[in-house]
Amino acid sequence: MNPEEKLSEKVKAMKPSGIRKFFDVVNTMPGAISLGVGEPDFDTPLHIREVGINSLIEGKTFYTSNSGLLELRQAIAEKFEKDTSLSYDPKTEIEITVGGSEAIDDAFRALVNPGDEVICPEPCYVSYTACISLAGGVPVTVPLKQENNFVLTPEMLEKACTEKSKVLILSYPNNPTGAVMRKADLEKLVPVIEKHDLVVISDEIYSALTYGDEKHTCLAALPGMRDRTITISGFSKAYAMTGWRLGYAIGNAAFIKQMTKIHQFCIMCAPTMSQYAAIEAVKNGDADIEMMRQSYDERRKYLYKTLNDMGLKCFEPMGAFYIFPDISGLGMTSDEFCNRLLEEEKLAVVPGTAFGDCGEGNVRISYAYSMDELKVAMGRLESFVKRHSK
Repeated sequence: MNPEEKLSEKVKAMKPSGIRKFFDVVNTMPGAISLGVGEPDFDTPLHIREVGINSLIEGKTFYTSNSGLLELRQAIAEKFEKDTSLSYDPKTEIEITVGGSEAIDDAFRALVNPGDEVICPEPCYVSYTACISLAGGVPVTVPLKQENNFVLTPEMLEKACTEKSKVLILSYPNNPTGAVMRKADLEKLVPVIEKHDLVVISDEIYSALTYGDEKHTCLAALPGMRDRTITISGFSKAYAMTGWRLGYAIGNAAFIKQMTKIHQFCIMCAPTMSQYAAIEAVKNGDADIEMMRQSYDERRKYLYKTLNDMGLKCFEPMGAFYIFPDISGLGMTSDEFCNRLLEEEKLAVVPGTAFGDCGEGNVRISYAYSMDELKVAMGRLESFVKRHSK
């Protein structure tokens, strides 16, 4: 038997993550600095860790409901209503998942029939197009442009729609660009979404990490959008809980019922310890988020100025913890730039093409690292840019 012949053609056609490629190399390179992984450098706040630890000591180690602990779903519903004025039934309209990534996969598989088109603005998180294809859907990518601040316009959306269009995936604040869509931007999309009867998966995992005077706008809160939007979020980014692997989906009961069915057969339930810790995070973690957000904001401003000063032009990111400078002036592809930077300066960043073809000419830099580490990294980057500037 040839094992290669037995594999799914769909899976074999998938490209490995362009993020992990550089992360794995850095781990074997002494003295290297990585600005490639989107993981907070903060420890999970102690009071959250203590609740998780105590749940183990108290023997709370059994399966929970497939949908997750009702107490956690109730806490999420209360906070979501406080933040957005939207009311959801915690018993039927919220699903607890193993990270936001599982919620995204559940949503695609629950919605997509073979041949359905899913509109996917790029650059975007690396798993979207892969999950669409695995669900049998057809990814229809929409290249976003820096001159538009990487915002999806109604004209772009209209042009992408066909009679086969069924789902739109949005991700704001955005990974990898740090772009946000303000309320006025989102409102312009609503007529096109309604015209083509689209369901929207709105990945808002970075919603708590926005900067400037205007707060994040939840798409589902706009008129007419509640029952056609599945909102994805989680605990990894805002609460520095990446390793706890906990996310959630909020949406119409019909959507959540089918998503939970998939979750039931593939996962059973999210980790029990993580769910107890998350209850504490939702109820008492706002101050932790604000402390981390202020620190990210300081780093964001430093990188924006430093990168532009060294000639790597970029627009100002207003969300998440990424910046997406333009490196095309150095005469290298994004992949070549990243490989040579790692080889010559032991500094890892991620090529923009890891997030879609339209990311060519850019690289993603994460500022979820200490200011001291960022300053050393920027020194290495500036040396590299000076050496290769034409």
